[in-house]
Amino acid sequence: MRIGIDISQIAYKGTGVGRFVHGLTEAICNYGKDHEWVFFYSGLRLKLDHKIHETIKKNGFKLVKASIPPTVLSFLWNTLHIKRIESFTGELDWFITSDWTEPPARAKKATVIHDLTVFRYPKTVDNKILRTQKSRLKRVAKESSIVFADSDATVQDIKEFLPKFQGKVRRIYPGVEVQPVSTRRSEELKKKLDIRKKFILTVGKLEPRKNLDALLEAFEKVSPAHVELLIAGQHGWGPKLQPQKNVRMLGFVSDEELSMLYQECLFFIYPSLWEGFGYPVVEAMKHGAAIAVSNTSSLEEIARGTGLTFDPKSVDDIAHCIKLLCENKNTRDDLKRKGLKRSQDFSWKSYYLEMEKVLSSS
Repeated sequence: MRIGIDISQIAYKGTGVGRFVHGLTEAICNYGKDHEWVFFYSGLRLKLDHKIHETIKKNGFKLVKASIPPTVLSFLWNTLHIKRIESFTGELDWFITSDWTEPPARAKKATVIHDLTVFRYPKTVDNKILRTQKSRLKRVAKESSIVFADSDATVQDIKEFLPKFQGKVRRIYPGVEVQPVSTRRSEELKKKLDIRKKFILTVGKLEPRKNLDALLEAFEKVSPAHVELLIAGQHGWGPKLQPQKNVRMLGFVSDEELSMLYQECLFFIYPSLWEGFGYPVVEAMKHGAAIAVSNTSSLEEIARGTGLTFDPKSVDDIAHCIKLLCENKNTRDDLKRKGLKRSQDFSWKSYYLEMEKVLSSS
C-alpha cells in the first residue's frame, strides 16, 4: 500500500499530540518497510526537526513539506474543503489525517482522535481550537473510514458525542518510549535546574484543563516540609499561575531534563480534568515514579491498580494524596513496582502492527 500521513503536529514539542506524532513517525520508520509511506508536513514559522527529516529519508520514505501556515490550511481544508491532499503527495491508498486539518482526498482516510475535550469541557479549550476541531470533526464524520482512539475513555466519548462514528472506531493504546539518564548526568541536570530539595512533579502544557489551580491550593494546604512542587511545561492559554512558596515553574524542559525529573521526583501528580490518554502519566511510570492522578477519563483507565486516584475537583482529595505519598515510602515503592509493570503495555511496535492490520483489512 501507498500510505500518506500528516505529521504537522510533530512541531509542537512538549505537547501530548507532538509526542504522539513523533513516536508514530519513528514507529513507521522502524516497522513500516512493507509499505510505501509519504509523510506530509506543513508549517511556516515552525520548522521540521532535522533529525526527523533524516530518519524519514534514511528509511527510504518520501517527505513532502509545504510552507503553509496552519490557519491557512485549516481554512482551505476544514472550511472550504478544496485542494486534495494528492496534489501534494501523489496518489495514495490511504491518508491518515492530523489533529488539526481534514483535507479532501481520493484515497480512503483514517484519523486519530486523542480526546473530545471540545465537547466534554468546551470552556477549558481556546476558542480558536474549539472552532477548528469541531469543523474538522464534521468532515471526519462524512469522509473517514476508520477512527483510531487512544483509550477506552475516548471510545466512550465518541459514542456519546459523535454517534455517527459508530462502527468506525478502533482503540489502540499509543506507545511510550523513554530514555533514562545516568546517575551522574542526573546530578548534573539537577544542578543546572537548581534543584536542591525533594520535589513533587507535574508536567503538561499550562492551560485551564490541566487544573493546576486546584493542585496549588492542595499543595499549600498540606505544605509538606522541605518539599517543592515543580511544574514543567510551557504556557498554553488562560490566566497565568501566581507565584507561591515552594512552587517552581520550570517552563519548557528538554527531553533529557524531563527524564531526570521523572527519575528523581518523590512522586508524579496529574490533576487534569480530562485526558484522551495522558502521556506524562505513562512516561512517569516508565521512569519508575509513583503516580497520583485524577479519577476521570483515560487517567483512571491507565492508572487503575497502579497509582493513587483522586477527584480533580476536590482540593481535599488531592491534598490527601499529596500527604499520603509524601509521608509513606512503602506506598511509593509499591506504586513504583506496579507502575513499571503496567507501563509495558504501551509499545510503539504494538501500536504500529495493530494500525497496519486495521488499514490492510479495511
